[in-house]
Amino acid sequence: MKWLLFVILCLIWGSSFVLMKAGLEALSPFQVASIRIICAGVFMLPFAKKAYREVPKEVIRPIIISGFLGTFFPAYLFCIAQTKIDSSLAGILNAITPLATIAIGTAFFNMKLGWIKWTGMVLGFAGMLVLLLNGNKEISFQYIGYALFVVVATLCYGLNVNMVSKNLKDAAPMHIAAIAFTSLILPTLIILALTGYFTDPRLLNGEWTSGTISAAILGIVGTGVASVTFYVLMKKAGPVFASMVTYGIPFVAIAWGISTGETITAMQVAGMIVILMGVRLAN
Repeated sequence: MKWLLFVILCLIWGSSFVLMKAGLEALSPFQVASIRIICAGVFMLPFAKKAYREVPKEVIRPIIISGFLGTFFPAYLFCIAQTKIDSSLAGILNAITPLATIAIGTAFFNMKLGWIKWTGMVLGFAGMLVLLLNGNKEISFQYIGYALFVVVATLCYGLNVNMVSKNLKDAAPMHIAAIAFTSLILPTLIILALTGYFTDPRLLNGEWTSGTISAAILGIVGTGVASVTFYVLMKKAGPVFASMVTYGIPFVAIAWGISTGETITAMQVAGMIVILMGVRLAN
């Protein structure tokens, strides 16, 4: 059962990047990210009533902050990045999340590292540099800059994981997800309205239908269903096994990238291997 859940998560999260790309063909990055978060929040609404009832009031604020760090900012950062970089590269760079978690934990949360973990950190950083400097587009400040949006997103993930581990360890994971996602519905609705989404003729005449559907699937399946599945996997197999999903996501992202006509360079593959070696040592 745990391996089935593991494979499902790899497929869902690895496919998220190509769904982002599909949504961006019709919509702006702010629209895709907003629709994604709104749909994830709506999906979690049935769990919200119980969560708000059982979670202590003083814990709700940290959970909402967690929602912004773990979902809100990364969703927009990934979408902005994929206006200039391929979905496969975004998927590979996402693999540095565990390294970001350890780096932030060491710097700000008193996490202790041995030499093996430090070696993993250095390897992962080297692999990231290989990816940033050897993409399948001409090397330019613009290209590197947009790839760095993904790196910033992984830093948000890393900060969120450390914050949750320190401040929300007594809260049920499903309660955290329900409160975090539903609290983001209103701000993302405002952002979506400010983009002119609801009044643009392209929505009314159906030009935005495919992009909207892609973003909605991304939210419901890639965020809502995946989060529930991840928490079930953690409960059945433990957090260490669940964290291994990080290794499968880049391969799925690359497979989708190739199938949609993206070019995967040897240096990108080398960078991914170095990053995954670093993640393995660091964990």
